[in-house]
Amino acid sequence: MSAIPLVVIGGYLGAGKTTLLNHVLSNAGSRRITVLVNDFGSINIDASLIRQRTGDVINLENGCVCCSIGGRLVEALLAVSARPDTPDLLIIEASGVSDPLRIAQIGLLDRAFRLDGIVVLVDAERIEATLADPYVGDIAQRQIEGATAIVLNKMDLLDGPSRQAVAERVEALSRSRVMVQATHAAVPPGLIFDQHMTPARDTPALSLHASPMPRDLCSFSFATQALLNRKKLKEALQGFSAKLLRAKGFVRLESDGALHELHVVGNRVMISASSARTSEESQIVLIGMFDPKDQAEATAALKGAEIAT
Repeated sequence: MSAIPLVVIGGYLGAGKTTLLNHVLSNAGSRRITVLVNDFGSINIDASLIRQRTGDVINLENGCVCCSIGGRLVEALLAVSARPDTPDLLIIEASGVSDPLRIAQIGLLDRAFRLDGIVVLVDAERIEATLADPYVGDIAQRQIEGATAIVLNKMDLLDGPSRQAVAERVEALSRSRVMVQATHAAVPPGLIFDQHMTPARDTPALSLHASPMPRDLCSFSFATQALLNRKKLKEALQGFSAKLLRAKGFVRLESDGALHELHVVGNRVMISASSARTSEESQIVLIGMFDPKDQAEATAALKGAEIAT
């Protein structure tokens, strides 16, 4: 069974997480999406709002993930992975006071899931005040630091110089350079959906079909018939991970000459044996914040993992 893609959506209170999630669900097409809502408080308001878009919502109230919610989160994840008809994507909306990285780590305790991203929203208008708050500033900072992608939301409420100042402030805190600006949390679909890399349900082959990328994101592919060194491949991918949203593909490794499945989110590289198909060629698709110079450097790094014949 293929691993279930998992995306965690985080951000401090009022950043626009539920708005983003409803935007995502409105553009989900035929994808079957399960949403796990980790709200703060005994009444899960977010879940009732999201249920207007999808009936597959799991509630987790009292959303302090560092406390009692941990066990309930594991139980909910086990229930999803045990379904006979698993979803195409599981989205966890973290509470505004929780650590989305910690939630992702709990999710990965079950090998039925594969992390596809930790998307953190930032309230551009209020982020400076939030970071300066002696009580909650460290929470907001940890959320930004743990993200694989940042959404600077409510940018329409700022003037030009203020937008630049906020972008520079958040970029200084973030370990990721995948950052998009948004109004009303309307993000590019490629930030959530693996739409440029997901094969059709009935075929194991990786789709490399080129299609227009949303503004602020780009995709490109790398292909080679040479065998690849596992260690050098991982080092190459981790070398430009700050600009990488995700990558996926099939790679032939020097160790056994066989085809392996590759998944990359940030600096997390997962390589596993694959019996899905046979091929003489390694193929990797990458999505991130790459300009032409970045693409050339990333391609050169990947070529550095090739084994000369």
